[in-house]
Amino acid sequence: MLARLVWSTALRLATPLYLARLWWRGRREPAYRQAWGERLGLLRHGPRPGAVWVHAVSLGETRAAAALVDALRRLHPGLRLVLTHGTATGREAGARLLREGDVQCWLPYDTPGAVRRFLRATRPSVGVLMETEIWPNLLHQAQRQGLPMVLANARLSEKSARRGQRFAALLTPAVQSLAQVLAQTPDDQRRLREAGAAQVVLAGNLKYDMAPAPALLQRGQAWQQQLLALSHRVVMAASTREGEEAGLLQAWAGMDTPRPLLLLVPRHPQRFDEVAELVRDHGLTLARRSQWRDTPPAPACDADVWLGDSLGEMPLYYACAQVALLGGSFARLGGQNLIEAAACGCPVVMGPHTYNFAEAAELALQARAALRVADIHQGVDQAVRLALDPEQAQWGRRALAFAGSHRGAARRMARAVLLQAGLDASG
Repeated sequence: MLARLVWSTALRLATPLYLARLWWRGRREPAYRQAWGERLGLLRHGPRPGAVWVHAVSLGETRAAAALVDALRRLHPGLRLVLTHGTATGREAGARLLREGDVQCWLPYDTPGAVRRFLRATRPSVGVLMETEIWPNLLHQAQRQGLPMVLANARLSEKSARRGQRFAALLTPAVQSLAQVLAQTPDDQRRLREAGAAQVVLAGNLKYDMAPAPALLQRGQAWQQQLLALSHRVVMAASTREGEEAGLLQAWAGMDTPRPLLLLVPRHPQRFDEVAELVRDHGLTLARRSQWRDTPPAPACDADVWLGDSLGEMPLYYACAQVALLGGSFARLGGQNLIEAAACGCPVVMGPHTYNFAEAAELALQARAALRVADIHQGVDQAVRLALDPEQAQWGRRALAFAGSHRGAARRMARAVLLQAGLDASG
């Protein structure tokens, strides 16, 4: 109680700074300057009571939530959805999941007043938080109102568990209030129980159920054939983070020519221009995906580096590449989602830091759908070798088989959510 009071007071005092930060981020991403009232729990139009509320903070969680939403609609065709986000990229991707009668908005700031206003306006039958989203006031108010809350596709790394112990007075009551936790792996299940969750079920990972858009896969495969006709292989650097590109580009610039085409896709859109300058600073020629429509023009095919400065096209990029370097795994950032690459038939070379996807990384290694290296320089070397390997197609087939063999989490989680909501799941 005291810890939550201190938390609430700190957030109230910090509200002007929070809004100023949103305005600052809106310089590059205008969506952050829109619908500020929603951040304070003020909704213009709420849904009819009884909707299923799903919170997916950012782009990765929204992509995973898409598989859950699809399964929910299959089991309960009349489902109405409230979809909330914390980032502009998540909100943009989430808009494609909406149907008539659904509502999309920002997640309210975690002050008691904002949370109460949000829950009063939406009146959902169940709330679903994706992966790691634990908000003390939100969960407290939901419990007071008798709203069951589910943590879906839940994960908790050893590092995060240790960090959470320092704030146990605040976080443990929040975790204990969850009606159910649907964990990705046995290790996640164990750690979440140790963190205080009472009902923890091993449900698998939604990311295996993410279906790449066929049109994007077909376009990527067409690009690959276009480049192969010019004797170009493609190494993709997928979802790179700040601090990773410099070492990558240094290694790339130091290679003998001819070398494969580097397809560089930064994790955060606000860094596209910064990364473009970094490419040029290393003396490499650059073509930006945003500068053409469906087919790469001839000048782009002659560039050293393509910058993937678009949103929602990761399946296209993976289908175009022979191999992907896994962003977030070469710095101490825990790695990005390697399952999406596998589902597109693209094998992965990853660095030493994959604790965000520890089980998936180990299973991919066992399936020979991925390789692990010590640093980015070894990563570049192995990725180029694999891109040029005559047996590369076998790696792609193993990646597809690996992704396909672990599906089913979406349906399991959808049934659990509908049961908590008291809704029919016989569809």
